[in-house]
Amino acid sequence: MNGNNLDRRYFVEVFENCSLDDWQYEMRREIQELLPGLYLGPFNICRDIQLLQSLGVTHILSILDSSELTLFQRTLEITNQFVNHVIQVADTPLQPLIAHFPVANQFIKSGLDQGGKVLICCNGGMSRSPCFAIAYIMETFNISFRDAYQFVQARRLCINPNEAFKSQLKEYEPIYMAAHSQSQLGSIEVTNPRSKKRTQFADENDDTSGDDMRLDLKRRDHSAMDSM
Repeated sequence: MNGNNLDRRYFVEVFENCSLDDWQYEMRREIQELLPGLYLGPFNICRDIQLLQSLGVTHILSILDSSELTLFQRTLEITNQFVNHVIQVADTPLQPLIAHFPVANQFIKSGLDQGGKVLICCNGGMSRSPCFAIAYIMETFNISFRDAYQFVQARRLCINPNEAFKSQLKEYEPIYMAAHSQSQLGSIEVTNPRSKKRTQFADENDDTSGDDMRLDLKRRDHSAMDSM
């Protein structure tokens, strides 16, 4: 099942079946499946190629800063066995995220649309990568930051983005919702050619309105002459 084809019932079922008692501290070192084919977890899981291959992972989205890129060079070389994309982001309150969301969302969507499975990861899998998972779910299913955050946290209890990151996700909500509304309006215009025809007819009537007025004046002149 492609994660992009899910509806809101899926999210409701996750909340209903989620129990905090099921979560164990050691699970933060593992990866969790958020949606069918979409995983979230720590970067060190990328060393376990056998595990990733057994899960069917084909794409890896890594969120790392400059020092981590150097520190994890060997692990990065391992990820090259998959379709790999790295976004350089630091886990600091001053780090902007919103500009990176469209590229990340497209990478995730492309992987899932191709029938693959995508892993989103950062160093600990608790701050940066959850933000990108939340942003993708918000935009793909057109749901609020709060609902998307709670959904991801229900799957991976240990997520803990800093407050600045949460604020940016809240700011992203009206941005993608406006884009979603605009795309819907565009699809309505394309699939409803009758509105275009009405506009064309209106334009034609406007163009001939002067001729109609002149004909009417001629009729009045003839009537006046006949009465004389």
